[in-house]
Amino acid sequence: MYKIASRTRHILPQVKFLRFLSAGAPPKPDGPLFPHKDEFPSRHIGPRESDVIAMLDSLGFKSLDELTDKAVPQNIRLNRKLDIEEPVGEYELINRIRKIAERNKIWRSYIGMGYHNCCVPHTIMRNIFENPGWTTQYTPYQPEVAQGRLEGLLNYQTMVSDLTGLDVANASLLDEGTAAAEALSLCYRQNKRQKMLLSDKLHPQTISVVETRLSSLGLKVEVVDVNECDFSNRDVAGVLFQYPDTEGNIVDFSSITEAAHSHGTLVCCATDLLALTLLRPPSEFGADIAIGTSQRLGVPLGYGGPHAGFFACHQSLVRLMPGRMIGVTRDASGRDGYRLALQTREQHIRRDKATSNICTAQALLANMSAMFAVYHGPQGLRDIATKIHNLTLVLRHGLQQDGNILTNELFFDTIRVVPKIGTEEVRSRANAKQINLRYFDDEAIGVSLDETVTFKDVNDLFEIFGSSHSIEDLLNNPMVREHSITRSEYKRTSPFLTHPVFNSHHSETRIVRYMKTLENKDISLVHSMIPLGSCTMKLNSTTEMMPCSFKHFTDIHPFAPLDQSLGYHQLFAELEKDLCAITGYDRISFQPNSGAQGEYAGLRAIQCYHEARGDKNRDVCLIPVSAHGTNPASAQMAGMRVEPVRVKHDGSIDVEDLKAKAEKFNSRLSCFMITYPSTNGVFEETVADVCDIIHKNGGQVYLDGANMNAQVGLCRPGDYGSDVSHLNLHKTFCIPHGGGGPGMGPIGVKSHLTPFLPGHPVVSPGGDDANNYGAVSAAPFGSSAILPISWAYIKMMGPRGLRKATQVAILNANYMSKVLEQHYTTLFKSPTSNLVAHEFIIDTRDFKKTANIEAADIAKRLMDYGFHAPTMSWPVAGTLMIEPTESEDKQELDRFCDALISIRHEIKEIEEGRMDIRVNPLKMAPHTQEQVISSSWERPYTREQAAFPANFVRPEVKVWPTVARIDDIYGDKHLVCTCPPILDEYNY
Repeated sequence: MYKIASRTRHILPQVKFLRFLSAGAPPKPDGPLFPHKDEFPSRHIGPRESDVIAMLDSLGFKSLDELTDKAVPQNIRLNRKLDIEEPVGEYELINRIRKIAERNKIWRSYIGMGYHNCCVPHTIMRNIFENPGWTTQYTPYQPEVAQGRLEGLLNYQTMVSDLTGLDVANASLLDEGTAAAEALSLCYRQNKRQKMLLSDKLHPQTISVVETRLSSLGLKVEVVDVNECDFSNRDVAGVLFQYPDTEGNIVDFSSITEAAHSHGTLVCCATDLLALTLLRPPSEFGADIAIGTSQRLGVPLGYGGPHAGFFACHQSLVRLMPGRMIGVTRDASGRDGYRLALQTREQHIRRDKATSNICTAQALLANMSAMFAVYHGPQGLRDIATKIHNLTLVLRHGLQQDGNILTNELFFDTIRVVPKIGTEEVRSRANAKQINLRYFDDEAIGVSLDETVTFKDVNDLFEIFGSSHSIEDLLNNPMVREHSITRSEYKRTSPFLTHPVFNSHHSETRIVRYMKTLENKDISLVHSMIPLGSCTMKLNSTTEMMPCSFKHFTDIHPFAPLDQSLGYHQLFAELEKDLCAITGYDRISFQPNSGAQGEYAGLRAIQCYHEARGDKNRDVCLIPVSAHGTNPASAQMAGMRVEPVRVKHDGSIDVEDLKAKAEKFNSRLSCFMITYPSTNGVFEETVADVCDIIHKNGGQVYLDGANMNAQVGLCRPGDYGSDVSHLNLHKTFCIPHGGGGPGMGPIGVKSHLTPFLPGHPVVSPGGDDANNYGAVSAAPFGSSAILPISWAYIKMMGPRGLRKATQVAILNANYMSKVLEQHYTTLFKSPTSNLVAHEFIIDTRDFKKTANIEAADIAKRLMDYGFHAPTMSWPVAGTLMIEPTESEDKQELDRFCDALISIRHEIKEIEEGRMDIRVNPLKMAPHTQEQVISSSWERPYTREQAAFPANFVRPEVKVWPTVARIDDIYGDKHLVCTCPPILDEYNY
């Protein structure tokens, strides 16, 4: 068996010895009186100074400045220090952010509107939400090393499917508002009709998001009383109502669904999963699609997010369903395994034909909600719901007995009250007790109870409304239950959560072991580098993550008044100022809660800008064929016509083709979407010229911020011609990927686009310059609770640290490309500098001809070395795109290079006939522990070569794939998206 003689093994003992001598040396007599402590940049940036010198030397440079001066074009280079404050230390930062958090005033909230306080089990908070083993994985595109979170997400799908009564659910969407927009978009795709009907009893933020999204597609949206809908013209694609509705009412929608279906209209229902433990599911009323949010199932309020939206539908609509789905399939050994199902729908394949943007998921939060259901089980969830409902019954009865007018006949947790003492008096009393209610108008007030409500809370509400009752007086009153769901025709009779996984982990011992079992099945950043090109899997430091669990950040409602959310708004203001300084833009909107949402919001701002100037015909979006797949998908969703622009053989934009297209569509040109550095990993010299061409033809420049990690401190999009960008905070600015969400995609814009940033119907994100351009997300400031991560990163790095991080990211990529150059060809380099940016593409296409080896085989074989694969077959089919980031040190870079070089030698053995072309370590990878220790081994290579292919892959650190290679084709042909029957109960 071939084993590579690793540079790491020869060099590291000497380096370690030298460091040991240095650490133990006596202090210099003329040393500083107070030695400077290590700053955070030295913790975040992986390579030590000696490593940086060695890597620069291998590339022929004397300094990082010399390297990046050659890599970054002179005409766009930033020749001054970023205008942000000097760095603060980790302990100082925590004290500072704690003071900011405490400016948020946590009042008792009964606002509801899709956001509720809940009791987050401490064991789930500690072992999932605060655990890098759960927060730092990538999207599970490599299922063999992602079986843990795939199982968790399958549990989520099963939970949603069971509670809604519908056949299939996806693995989450961003929030309730965007899920509603996706549902009605599906209706349009199904029957091609142009008209949508929305109930006037939907949450207002849902109506706003739907109107924003569908208007871009040219669809007509009407807000109506759904009880008076007329479907007879057969022009309505879909109707959407809420159950229970935003005022708390529960009504029978059977006649509406029957009328809709009789005329070919699809029925969508926004609903509450916790309520459905007591209520008949939407499927029994004839709903085709159910959507909502799973926030109240164990996820903190967090001033609006991140939370997981859910989406379920009938089996007949599954091929049109948006987002990710987890499916059950089998592996090469014939055993069950999980994978992302129907991946061919994704935008990097279908591009402008994509049905939605696959990035729109919240995997971490979906896993928390799923684990909440696993921990409580069906009876536990029903008990929580019963407590909430019965407390609401008591409150309603007491208030009505005292002369208040209650407009709800049947309800779950929300009542609408017309108080006898007047709304202003109630408001005054509520403010005195630090209680937030929902004020519908001058006459009515909404009260929504939740899992955290106590007897004292109910008595406080009685007092606020001027009631003489107390809960103790009413507990034994038989009239209280008169309006109970359990005594109505709406009572749920169908079972749910019957699978053993929801009935076996109710002690903390069992749930902790279950969570750990799943965590151990996944590769995350706690194991090894995840070198995904374009995805920037860098350090998510503990100090950055800590504030996300601070009570004053987690326990505040997104519609709380401004004077109660001052801490958040101070955070927003400081982060906006820093991001503007970094990017060269003038304003930032934090509402988009994913990169795809940011793309959509930015493109919509451009469209609204053109329309405001009278250029309503500008609808053409030019996009290079090498662009991120989200670009054409977002452009299509924004109602634009996508026109591709050619790229040259060296991967750069064909400027002449761009110029010709810009001139051809001069009067219709809306914008040009460009990624910089290019999608191919190169700083193109012509970027400023490209922006100038677009502007001269009346268009705007949208710069995809996915590769901002190569620009911070070196150049700024706003300086060289870009008008708008989204910023992937889960990439450049350290928010963890969470196994495929959360993410954040705020947009930065130049001043002329500021008036067209997203608005919100409940809380205006824009302050005095608020606009009427609608919401793109349900919460006004997106996933606010994770913004402290990026704030902390910038504050601790400071201007020099941020610049150095960018320089080291570029150094690491060029160093790896250099080490690998004798074994793999780097596909694209700058023709002027012969350098790459912060990522590079290695060409593996010829191996298909010489050894029958494809990029997928190399990706699977890397798992045997303990690594997650790079980005595979994108942006060029049959290649691997590698991005090391600045957080990985030279030892880890060398280890990964050694793995790739070892794999290249294995390919050579196939090419030379010394290894079978069909049965070899690459084609059979990955190798599970079960296969390797089996009593039968009939493969023409050794078990050692299969499982321990390099010296650094040692038994004590080995990361084992838990399934063999997954069979994608079988999974798509036999689509199963809920928990399968359990054959081995020992596992549970």
